[in-house]
Amino acid sequence: MAKIKVGVAGYGTIGQRLADGVAQQGDMELVGIADLAPTLSLRALHEKDMIGANGVKYNLYLVDGADKAAFDAAGIPVAGSFEELCKEVDVMLDSSPAGVGGKNKEKYYTKYGVKAIFQGGEKNDVADVFFHGYANYEKGLGVDYLKLTSCNTTGLIRTVDCLDRAYGIEKVAITIIRRVADPGDYHRGLTNALQLEHAPTHQAVDLMTIMPHVNATGILVHTPVTHGHIITVLATAKDGKKITKEMALEAFQKHPRIRVVTIDEGFKGNASFFKYARDLGNRRGDMYEIGLWEDSIVESGNDIMYAINIPQESVTIPETMDAIRASMKMQMTREEGTAKTNEYLGIGKFKNLK
Repeated sequence: MAKIKVGVAGYGTIGQRLADGVAQQGDMELVGIADLAPTLSLRALHEKDMIGANGVKYNLYLVDGADKAAFDAAGIPVAGSFEELCKEVDVMLDSSPAGVGGKNKEKYYTKYGVKAIFQGGEKNDVADVFFHGYANYEKGLGVDYLKLTSCNTTGLIRTVDCLDRAYGIEKVAITIIRRVADPGDYHRGLTNALQLEHAPTHQAVDLMTIMPHVNATGILVHTPVTHGHIITVLATAKDGKKITKEMALEAFQKHPRIRVVTIDEGFKGNASFFKYARDLGNRRGDMYEIGLWEDSIVESGNDIMYAINIPQESVTIPETMDAIRASMKMQMTREEGTAKTNEYLGIGKFKNLK
């Protein structure tokens, strides 16, 4: 079977990780990446001879408005235009700045019959289906345009869907302690403050879009840190059923993309996960799994409460690979599609060590 040909529009924080994710899929081919300017990410890639994950050669294409002379001056080789890249791929992973993806769809994707998968920053109406690999994989089958949930929503849904499939969930209440910027982002400014957003937070609303049978609400607090978000969740089962700590823990431990940890092991907070990922030798210090503290799982009457860590730069990568599989009908069920993604990305291997 021929490999699915994939392109990546935007080689920023998410785009470079999407490119690496595709390069690790044995049944996909990364045709090329596209960007506007010779950023530090592209300069670093050039310094590595344009070699990315798995030793794959990354071909660079220029989007509209790019100054090729700037790339020539930096010695960065250019393979062609974004339009040429669109002509060569089956599906485009669009991680362009918010709003640009919609313009790319109108100008190129529909014109050349290219499927596209958009990241969380794009408006929902850019896609036919708001997608999550575990919660609604089958709804993405054969669909031309899918949109991923945000990093927080992606990790949140993993846990709520996990409990829902095991025991049935009626409603959740969440509190998000949100990192204010990615590492290296200076445009957010320097601050010594916490900032509250209007409730309910969009992550709760987005969860209900993906899982309409679950009532969700939530509060979000911005914090002046860069490595990861922390979310607390209070989940209520259907029909007044009680979910015990043991029941919740059993379900979470089975999920490949949930890493159950404890404080006593050294996972004291968000920075512990980032350091652990670096110590594992993970590229860029990324971690595809979310962390879930066993210590945080507590019963409140019939409800169950827990806390998770979201590695915001990399958590959506597996679900994006799932989206390719669904859109291209590479696997027809959530079990097969997510399992194949997990296999190629090495997700869940740590569970076999216990």
